[in-house]
Amino acid sequence: MIYGVGIDMISISRVAQACEKDSFLRHVFSCEEINLYSGNPDKLAANFAAKEAFSKALGTGIRGFSLPEVTLLRDELGKPYYSFSGRAEEIVSSLGLTAHVSVTDESDTVVVFTVLES
Repeated sequence: MIYGVGIDMISISRVAQACEKDSFLRHVFSCEEINLYSGNPDKLAANFAAKEAFSKALGTGIRGFSLPEVTLLRDELGKPYYSFSGRAEEIVSSLGLTAHVSVTDESDTVVVFTVLES
């Protein structure tokens, strides 16, 4: 059963500019995301949009968890998937949710669509 859906669209250049500040990186991204994608604005923009899309699908906005607790990773074929930690992991687990995510980009824009299934 679908619990919620969320979508987010963002400008890659806007995220790239924000990522020039260390404080933004630490406030938004997990250590794993910073280590894997630092210097790759396309991936960081997608990860930022994924956090927003997740919070919309959850229906709470960014409440009850912090952004670095929602991590977007990619498997060996490039397929994106969520990894949760801390309070975000507790929320997902307590609600019995499975998260599905799709990422697409065109020129300077990234779009992320998330479905939460219970």
